[in-house]
Amino acid sequence: MQGIVDFLNGIIWSNALIYLCLGTGVYFSVILKFPQVRLIKDMVKQMLSGEASETGVSSFQGFAMALGGRVGTGNIAGVATAIGTGGPGAVFWMWAIAFLGAGSAYIESALAQVYKDEVDGEYRGGPSYYIEKGLGIKWYAILFAVCAVLGVGVFLPGVQANSIASSMNTAFGISPAITGAIVVGLLAFIIFGGTKRIGKAAELIVPFMAIAYIIVALIIIFMNITMLPDVIALIFRSAFGADAAFGGILGTAIQWGVKRGIYSNEAGQGTGPMAAAAAEVSHPAKQGLVQAFSVYVDTLFVCSATAFMILITGMYNVKDGADGFIVENIPGVEIGPAYTQMAVNTLLPGFGQAFVAIALFFFAFTTLLAYYYYAETNVAYLFKGSKNHKTYFLLTKFALLGMTFFGAIRTADLAWALGDIGVGAMAWLNIIAIILLTKVGVGTLKDYEKQKKEGKDPIYEPETLGIKNADTWKAIAARYKKKVS
Repeated sequence: MQGIVDFLNGIIWSNALIYLCLGTGVYFSVILKFPQVRLIKDMVKQMLSGEASETGVSSFQGFAMALGGRVGTGNIAGVATAIGTGGPGAVFWMWAIAFLGAGSAYIESALAQVYKDEVDGEYRGGPSYYIEKGLGIKWYAILFAVCAVLGVGVFLPGVQANSIASSMNTAFGISPAITGAIVVGLLAFIIFGGTKRIGKAAELIVPFMAIAYIIVALIIIFMNITMLPDVIALIFRSAFGADAAFGGILGTAIQWGVKRGIYSNEAGQGTGPMAAAAAEVSHPAKQGLVQAFSVYVDTLFVCSATAFMILITGMYNVKDGADGFIVENIPGVEIGPAYTQMAVNTLLPGFGQAFVAIALFFFAFTTLLAYYYYAETNVAYLFKGSKNHKTYFLLTKFALLGMTFFGAIRTADLAWALGDIGVGAMAWLNIIAIILLTKVGVGTLKDYEKQKKEGKDPIYEPETLGIKNADTWKAIAARYKKKVS
């Protein structure tokens, strides 16, 4: 099994996907005139404005749902893996893909808003919807939906559950089976409550967990503040092969930095747009900007917190690509959460394992919530119009809960490898689609900025822009026009 999974990973995660992700980020950043820099104020404003409706969640809840999906084990175990395999330089390439990925995140999320549907009184959208409506290629849309259901409903839950179970076992001696049962019980309570309950849970948990984690990281950095300039210099030297020790693994640094960056921030992967489509907004650009900002929060804040804790305390090893190590500061310690645990132990001896276990629980649990919503969104697409679609939703719930428990008790290597297949397949399909829909995506930002210059609170009217198959917006635009009249 492991051999087959590794073979598929080698195909999906070839250098072609690395270059495609970086190139797409550059392309959209340039064509949108770097909104990730010039529109940061708008990103924050739109994130905090707007209210939930009977049909959609609020902008902040949409942000929290997507951020809950982005902030997961990749922010702790994934960052450690990138450093342990690609060296400190991998951190720079995680930053690079986050900065550039904000452009891709804007486009995919704006497109999800443009082509969203109303299903059972709730907004649904994402790549499958904009591939069918925007490109008119239904088989392609179905292919993405199937890959997404398998990816977020079958493969990826195991990564999150496995990380929770292993960290709880290490920190508190709790059996993975017991941890898996507890996680499944809590998860079931929330997902059986529908989209609104998922949005409310994310709204409460996500800010708390991210802020608490960053505060601990800042304390550790402050305690070692004299080392900070050297660590930053090491990251940049290693990123470009200028450091003698890490020059030989430059390609690995880029590969693992981009790979773990995409896994963590999900820009271009196609999952963020599903949460974006659920938001109640008057213009697609508003949620596009909010989702671009969530990429920043995930990688530039949370991933960076982990990276600096590990590097500034020296609690890491770096493999040489063979059977040895370039750096072996902590002999015998495997790549993964243990790096972060040992870094936190420098602040409070003996507290590291418990802190990382608790952080991983919250990070991974909110990701599982997001995964269920994403899986259900694609099931809704595959079985739209079916009288039995609610039965399929129920089956999706049980399938994800079952895979969550199974993931808690299986090996970590297999869990990560299966997760990489899910991420890679969705990224390939989605990135090609958003490139083909460039005109529509870029048009949303142009229309938004045009209306802003006219002193208006932007309202999207697709028919005036020549956009077809965006029928849901007729009712939305009419409702917002009525408010301002």
